[in-house]
Amino acid sequence: MAFELLTPSEMAEADRLTIVAGPADGIGLMRRAGGAVADVILARFAGARAVHVLCGPGNNGGDGYVVARLLRQSGVAVRLFAAGSPRAGSDAALAMAECPVAAEPLAAFAPEPASVVVDALYGAGLSKPLDGTVLVAIARTVAAGVPVVAVDLPSGVSGVSGEVLGAAFQAAMTVTFARKKPGHLLYPGQALCGEIVVADIGISDATVVATSARCFENNPAWWQPCFPSPANDAHKYSRGHVGVFSGGASATGAARLSATAAARAGAGAVTVLSPSAALAANAAHLTSVILRRSDTLEDALAFLGARKPEVLVYGPGLGPEPEVGRFALELMSVADGRFGALVLDADGITSLSHQRAAFFEAAKRPNAPALVLTPHHGEFGRLFPDIAADASLSKLERARAAARRAQAIIIYKGPDTVIAAPDGRAAINANGTPLLATAGSGDVLSGIVAALLAQRMPAFQAASAAVWMHAEAARRFGPGLIAEDLPLALREVLQELSAYRG
Repeated sequence: MAFELLTPSEMAEADRLTIVAGPADGIGLMRRAGGAVADVILARFAGARAVHVLCGPGNNGGDGYVVARLLRQSGVAVRLFAAGSPRAGSDAALAMAECPVAAEPLAAFAPEPASVVVDALYGAGLSKPLDGTVLVAIARTVAAGVPVVAVDLPSGVSGVSGEVLGAAFQAAMTVTFARKKPGHLLYPGQALCGEIVVADIGISDATVVATSARCFENNPAWWQPCFPSPANDAHKYSRGHVGVFSGGASATGAARLSATAAARAGAGAVTVLSPSAALAANAAHLTSVILRRSDTLEDALAFLGARKPEVLVYGPGLGPEPEVGRFALELMSVADGRFGALVLDADGITSLSHQRAAFFEAAKRPNAPALVLTPHHGEFGRLFPDIAADASLSKLERARAAARRAQAIIIYKGPDTVIAAPDGRAAINANGTPLLATAGSGDVLSGIVAALLAQRMPAFQAASAAVWMHAEAARRFGPGLIAEDLPLALREVLQELSAYRG
């Protein structure tokens, strides 16, 4: 399964490399692309009264001319509306010359009921806001209530960021080529694409690899090979030990959610490190999870020395005060040889915003633990205020910049969660659900991440797998979900992942 995501410039490079390698030339690729769109329309919208093809002046418009030609040859009633003319001698000009459907000005476009609109105006490469007659065309399409099939990406949506540049078409279907683009998965673009069809137009997997793309759709296909599976002779500590720090007596639930999720996601042993004042509250709710008193750094060090956990979760329910962040820095300073990874969530992130410089410096030290940070939008802005405020950056670019600065895996949460590594790799999650917009769901995610890290899954893949599993469990549970449901809902997801491994 193909999982790379190509930016518009990387897609252009894939086209170029394919043309250089032959035998396809530029117009040949354009004919294949237009043919793929025409096939979808004939299969899905056979009952349409008419098809209106809207063509821009570039290669996206060239695809549209091919669509119009093939639909006319198939007996479909086609009208073609153009916003400008292709450059003389271009592939799009060749496609226009081959098209028997006369182009009308875009200003004359007025779709009738029961028709279909093909948006072949600008596609993924758009870099400036739509204006003029295109905005009128969008408004008339909305008013007519007719379905739109977008070629490559709905016009008005950035292929790089998913942002809407002025206005955009709302597509019922989007047909793209070779690979999806970041704009297909990043919001609001994801919501405007409708069903996405990825068509094979003859660009090989090897060619895609040659573009050096470093962004992926978060899918089990690419992290499944390193997903943990316990050996036949496994025991609880060989499956990994996770320690979770608890908040005070009135804030213990978050740590328990994280701990329960870590246990359900495969950690062989999980310990909740509880302040003395919260021991009774935690003891009343924990059964298979170990409970240990921890009031000071010395207590934590004693635990690390005695139990040697692979991973610690720090943040859920701890409070946003600066001293919480200072304790995190102390943990990082003593990590060498005591634990391998630290998952910072919720208050662990906010509290460190009071000492950002010290945190980023600590993260760069040779003995620092592997770090995974799981911020939502607000927490991200508190720890990385300048990156969050840079309107020129997409969510993907913000996550990458934060990962480089913190030398950490960043899980930038949201409906389009982005997972980024310091080396530039990134993944965009596509199975998100609003069901996760419930208190405590993030605590569960931190526990899943910790469990996979404790089972020695590489950090970037562990974070990506945890995000996908978290969303998949929620989707399968369905309406009525609360955070307490998520750990048990993981069971079905884990069973299928295990079966997939064989």
